[in-house]
This record gives sequence, C-alpha cells and structure tokens, in this order.
Amino acid sequence: MNTQVIRPNLHVYAGTAGHSAWFSEDGGETWVHPNSHSGMYLEARVWTFATHPSTPTRLFAGTDMGVFRWDEESARWTHLPSPMTDVWALAQHPQDPNLLIGGSRPAALFRSRDAGITWEKLNVEGVDQFSTVNMGPTRVTQILFDPVDPLIVWATVEIGGIFRSGDGGDTWESCCNGLVSRDVHGILAIRDGSGNPVVFATTNMGFHRSDDQGASWKLQQLDAPWQYTRSVVQHPTEPSMIFVTTGNGPPGNDGRLLRSRDYGRTFETSPLPLPLNSTVWCLVADASWPDVLFACTNLGRVYRSDDRGDSWKKLDHEFGELRALTWRCLPAGIRKSDHSITRRTVRAEETTQDQKELSK
Repeated sequence: MNTQVIRPNLHVYAGTAGHSAWFSEDGGETWVHPNSHSGMYLEARVWTFATHPSTPTRLFAGTDMGVFRWDEESARWTHLPSPMTDVWALAQHPQDPNLLIGGSRPAALFRSRDAGITWEKLNVEGVDQFSTVNMGPTRVTQILFDPVDPLIVWATVEIGGIFRSGDGGDTWESCCNGLVSRDVHGILAIRDGSGNPVVFATTNMGFHRSDDQGASWKLQQLDAPWQYTRSVVQHPTEPSMIFVTTGNGPPGNDGRLLRSRDYGRTFETSPLPLPLNSTVWCLVADASWPDVLFACTNLGRVYRSDDRGDSWKKLDHEFGELRALTWRCLPAGIRKSDHSITRRTVRAEETTQDQKELSK
C-alpha cells in the first residue's frame, strides 16, 4: 500500500518594531498582517517569540505592551497580564512548555509556571536598570535554558552583562569576567565534540567564548569587517554547525552571516544574496525540518535556505524593521478561523498577473 507523505505547512512569524506581528503559512512567500481586532494593537512593537514543539497551537510574544499568547486555531492574540510592561525576552523550559522566564526593559527577570497566567519576580542581584553608557534603561536581550541541564539558565542584558542561574532561576550570579563589553546581545550553550560545555556570547564589540561555564570569557576574533555580533544559534540536528549574525552596527547598512562546522572554532561566510541593507539580526532553525533556515536583517529583509545555509533566497516581502523571527511546521487544517486582516500581501508575479487581467 502506498503511503502519501504530507508535508506540514511551514508557518513563519515576524515581529516588527511598530507594525506588530506578521504571519506566513507558505514559507514566507506571502504574508498577512492581522489588525487590532486580532487582539494585539496593530502598531505594537514585537521584540521576541517563544514556541515549544509540544504545544503547536500556541505561541508567545514579548512586546512593548506586555506578554501575548497566540492561539493558532482561533488566529487570535490574548494579552497575559504580568508585572512586565516592555518584554524583550521570553524562553520556555525544554521539558515543560508551561514554565516561562521573561525579561523586561528596564532589565528584570520574571518566571511563570502556568503558561503566563501568573508571574513572580526573580531575585537577580547586580542588575542595573539604567546605563550611563547610552543614558537609557537596560534590557534583557535573551534568556536561554541549557539544552543538557535546564537547571542552568542564562540571561544577557544590554547594557549590563551576563547572568547565570544554576537552580532554574531561583538564584543568579553575574558572569562578566573577561567581557570586553557588557553590551550583550545573545548567548548559546553547547557541548563540543568531546562533550565539554562551551558558551558563546555576542556583544557590540565582539564574539566571546567561555570554556568554564561563564567564569571567564575570551574574545574570539571573527573573519569579518566588523566585530559587532547580534545572535548565535546552533543547528538543531547538526550540533557542530553554529551560526553568528554580524554587521556594522544597529541597524547598520551592511552585514554578514557566518557559519561554523567545527563547534564554533572557525567560521566561514554563508552566502546571503548581496547587497545587504543592514546588520543580519537573527537566524532561526527548527528540528522538524532541519534543512530549512530563515535569517533576517534589522531593516526588514528575510532570507530562506533549503540546504542548511549553503545557498539562500531573498523573499519578496520587505518589512520596515524586524526584531524577531521564528517558524515551525504545523499540520494542515490546524487553523479553524480566518485571520483578522485588512489586506494580505501578494507575490510580485501575482501582482503582475492581476495587472494583466485588469488591462484586458
């Protein structure tokens, strides 16, 4: 008996700095922009997403208006009241999707054990809420549960350094020894080919590596015109493959995507279509379809690779300013209601065809 393989729909979610969240259900070829009737204000700023493979019908977003939960079946947002107003980072426990840690601006950490319904503030000594470097409030840029030992949690603060918890978030310690800058953007904890823990951190002044669980850091020079680094990501099924996004500042007017095949010891350039318009901001991968990668620039261009970064395609739609990107494969028919939208985007060839029809 022949069994037909049905590939699930590839859903992509883009968070913007002023036009809320956008949705694609065809791998980024076309997009919809839900209006305020979706439950999130049309001009909200979306800084981060959190999704878990065991709960495919929901997605969390951190915004300048707090925490929101997206319900895939109803295609609607629900605001989840919390002590956080401006939410810059969210992470879900690898084994418990209901356990979240959120980070805010000014920098503070909060934990929920019931999928965002209630929150408790975590005691993180040494976190400054104001920086004299940029004369503004600090902000939590990333929260990361260690993939091997989820009791270890990392948090990066811009401009405030790196913090580590060894007990799931109950207590924290500052881990800044050796950092050339405390303007920290991203963090990644891995095990190398020998099983040794390695932690990477990205900053405005370079890429850092720690071989002692954050007790000390060393600057690792990258083969790039700029040492400004934004995100660092491990491939979900090929652990030796590490990606780092770089550029010439925020937002900058040029960037580069770097890829390592040896657990971050050396890097090569992954060939995004040139020219780039700003710093490469983030890269996202998902174990459900390991060949597929998405990357974006700060000023709104989105790229897709179907071969783990060997080649890339620039997607047609461009956003104003992107701050968050994620994707996942979902089964066909999961949506039970239509998006609340004003107008969907169309591909360039569809517009051309529409024009031809109108001219007849």
